[in-house]
Amino acid sequence: MPPSGTTENYVFCTKSAHVKSGEKDDANAMTPNRLIVFLVFVSGIAVAVIGTLLTQYIRGLSTEFTGQEFHHVFSPLPSESILNIYDEGAMSIALRPFEIGNSEIESTAASVAEALSSLHLALEMKLAGKQEKAIKLFQHAVALAPHHPDVLNHYGEFLEHTQNNVIKANEFYTRALSYQPNHKSALINSQRTARVVEELDRRILRRIDQKRNTLSAIPDNNAALIRAKKEAYFQHIYHTVGIEGNTMNLAQTRAIVETRIAVAGKSIDEHNEILGLDAAMKYINATLVNRVGSISIKDILEIHRRVLGHVNPVEGGRFRRTQVYVGGHIPPGPDDIHYLMEEFALWLNSERAIRMHPVRYAALAHYKLVHIHPFSDGNGRTSRLLMNMILMQAGYPPVIIQKQHRHKYYENLQIANSGDVRPFVRFIAECTEQTLDLFLWATSEFSRQVPALSQDTLNTDKQNTIILEDESSDDFEDD
Repeated sequence: MPPSGTTENYVFCTKSAHVKSGEKDDANAMTPNRLIVFLVFVSGIAVAVIGTLLTQYIRGLSTEFTGQEFHHVFSPLPSESILNIYDEGAMSIALRPFEIGNSEIESTAASVAEALSSLHLALEMKLAGKQEKAIKLFQHAVALAPHHPDVLNHYGEFLEHTQNNVIKANEFYTRALSYQPNHKSALINSQRTARVVEELDRRILRRIDQKRNTLSAIPDNNAALIRAKKEAYFQHIYHTVGIEGNTMNLAQTRAIVETRIAVAGKSIDEHNEILGLDAAMKYINATLVNRVGSISIKDILEIHRRVLGHVNPVEGGRFRRTQVYVGGHIPPGPDDIHYLMEEFALWLNSERAIRMHPVRYAALAHYKLVHIHPFSDGNGRTSRLLMNMILMQAGYPPVIIQKQHRHKYYENLQIANSGDVRPFVRFIAECTEQTLDLFLWATSEFSRQVPALSQDTLNTDKQNTIILEDESSDDFEDD
């Protein structure tokens, strides 16, 4: 073995040995070879550096629409030492997976007839100015015939003109067109409201970005921010396992994470779900959030391995090998999982995806993964963690989807399965802004504690939208 040293030293010693043995011609002949090896080595380093810089530049483009560069990464944990200290003064305050009931049952002739009768009465009440009665009749008609384009279109017109809810109206026009693409009235209505909806989309994105920038300006050593991060960490675990049906309350969730002591009367699986999510979040925070480069299938498998590691270590980090059925959604067969995940990874790291607004990018990544449903269990938790990893890389705090909003969460996933992903993206935008508001409130000079992080403050009537440009139908062509 040659002595330790630089490449030049090793080459020099080799050359001397050859000269001493009288083989000068051979040594001279090897000189160009050594030069070629050296040049290849230097070129490899240059390519690696250039590749890293290009990756950083491309990821920087994801916030290009804001008009400024943004490189601040949100760290969800203040530190391991702070997180593991139990705060006595802290306020005490499930698709298992992806359980979506199939409310859109096949309409029978009788139900359609009753729906049209209800629609006729609703239109009469609308003309008579009796809006409360009209809206109940419209809702009854939609419940009876959720696929009927006339019912959907008329309800959209009612929402637009009498309720001034252009966003919801546009969603109903889109649903009507999904069932009858050549529906003349729905097509005209959809095109007319599209511009208004797009402007509302841009407005909410600008507002969210401003709040993110305000939060990023707060020093990491700010005491209020540290406390808010710690409380939000427990809130995130509590709500995300609660969505899946976990019955632990917030105080019990905190105690399990901090002390690892079992709670009497609760199942082993409920304990392990909390521990698994804690392990996955710490793994993301330690390895993936600050990493520059693409998101790989291996990264997703590593997240899932920790999510399910305590509940089912055999299935953790492995794609399912059987067919599953999730309410009204039938995910792809097990033979298609590897191919679809490869396609998903290509999309996830494509320039087209990376250039999206981070909130939209994260929400679509969440939906695409849960739509493929690649695992036997833990799909929802893994998808939400992937979404939050993307958001944290862009400087946003991890979104807290409160478990009391699980019905709206599942409803929007179901609508996305029907072809319109916009309501789901808008829902994630609402949750993102709410989480930002809670952090900003907790770090304001008037706040002395963090009770707002546990309040049910999501305004489901806010007209928040996310711009989907002209890609709404293309984003799911492979799903």
